Amino acid sequence: MTSNLTQRIKDHKSGKTRSTKNRGPFSVKEIEVCNTRVMARKREKYWKSGCGKEALKYSGIEQSGSSSGS
Repeated sequence: MTSNLTQRIKDHKSGKTRSTKNRGPFSVKEIEVCNTRVMARKREKYWKSGCGKEALKYSGIEQSGSSSGS
């Protein structure tokens, strides 16, 4: 979740983001715009959930490098 996608990607690639520091390379596969921060957080939680990951798999946008069960 970010209001500055360019900076967010730069931070991920440079290792400044702790959760993705030892992962990569990265590419943007989907961008979703939300009207409020609350809605953006709900959508982010959904995409990181089991249901969201399953939806990505079946849509052909599956996250590369993610292991099953995580």
